[in-house]
Amino acid sequence: MIDHNLLGALDSGAEFEEELSSRLRDVFEEKIAFNKLLGLKLTSVSATHVHASLAMRPDLVGNFSEGRLHGGVISAALDTTGGIAVTAALCARYPRESFAQHALRFARLGTIDLRIDYLRPGISDRFELRAEVIRVGSRIANTRMEFFGSDGKLLATGNGVYIVS
Repeated sequence: MIDHNLLGALDSGAEFEEELSSRLRDVFEEKIAFNKLLGLKLTSVSATHVHASLAMRPDLVGNFSEGRLHGGVISAALDTTGGIAVTAALCARYPRESFAQHALRFARLGTIDLRIDYLRPGISDRFELRAEVIRVGSRIANTRMEFFGSDGKLLATGNGVYIVS
C-alpha cells in the first residue's frame, strides 16, 4: 500500500512528470556509469512508480551452462530502480526546488537495507523492472521492486530501504 500522506504532498501533473522523467532518464542512463554498463533503460517515471528495462547480453551471464542472468545484475538493477523511484518521489514532494537542489538530494540518497528474493532463473532476452515507493519519511524511504522476464513471469522481488536526509 502506498502512504496516502505521500500522495497528498506530490504534484503529479503530466507536465511535471514529463520533465522529471526526462531529467531522471539522463541521470539514470547517461550519468551513472554502472547503469550504462548494465544497459538499464528508464521506460516510465511517476511520483510513486518507476519502470525500467534491461536487455540480456552475453557479458551479463552468471551461469554459462544455462545462460542465466547473474544474480548480482538482478540485485543491482532492482536497487538502482528503487533508488530512482525514491528520487522521483522526493522531486515530486518538492516541485518548486531547482534541478540542482534535486541533484543534491539524489547525491545524499543511499541504500540502507536491500532484500532480494530470487524466484525463478533469470532466463529471458529482455527484462522489465518496476519499483513502487511505499513510504517517504523525513529520513528514510521504503520501496518494493519487481523483476520480470519478457514473458511477464516474475523472476525476483525486492524491498529497499534508503536514507534520504
